[in-house]
Amino acid sequence: MKTAVVYESMFGNTRTVAEAVAEGLGGQDVRVVRVSDVQGDDLGDVELLIVGGPTHAWSMSRRSSRKSAATQAAEPHRHLTLEPGATDRGLREWLNDLAPHGVRAAAFDTRMDKPRFLTGAASKSICRGLRRNGCPLVVRPESFLVTKDSRLLPGEIARARDWATQIANMHSEAQPD
Repeated sequence: MKTAVVYESMFGNTRTVAEAVAEGLGGQDVRVVRVSDVQGDDLGDVELLIVGGPTHAWSMSRRSSRKSAATQAAEPHRHLTLEPGATDRGLREWLNDLAPHGVRAAAFDTRMDKPRFLTGAASKSICRGLRRNGCPLVVRPESFLVTKDSRLLPGEIARARDWATQIANMHSEAQPD
């Protein structure tokens, strides 16, 4: 099954989760693609689309929140490294421009390790964007947690692999022999 994991990442956490998701999908034909690198019909042959991004101000990033992330990364005391392409087009813009696709999909986000009602979750908005484009969701969205210093919590990479393995198993069970 051809799968694309499309992600947006500011400081590397969402990219790391996207890579772990690809690993968890196992032997499938999987591409991990930064959202700013998706071109035209890159996803035309995809049978499963997994989309993830960081939670900024309770939802997906905006141009202003990406600019704020770049400002934070420039502050030496924060010890943050801005990802390549982090200030380019984000998931919000990409989902708005995505032609109706109809492919099965799943969504994840990275967010602070606090109750969701305090942090929000980008995956909720990602799901809305995917549904708007005719993509049926195969699982509930998932959040992977980071510390206040923007580091993935211990165990989150393994949890991302396990989540993806569950998706792969569900998809293979749904396929006719």
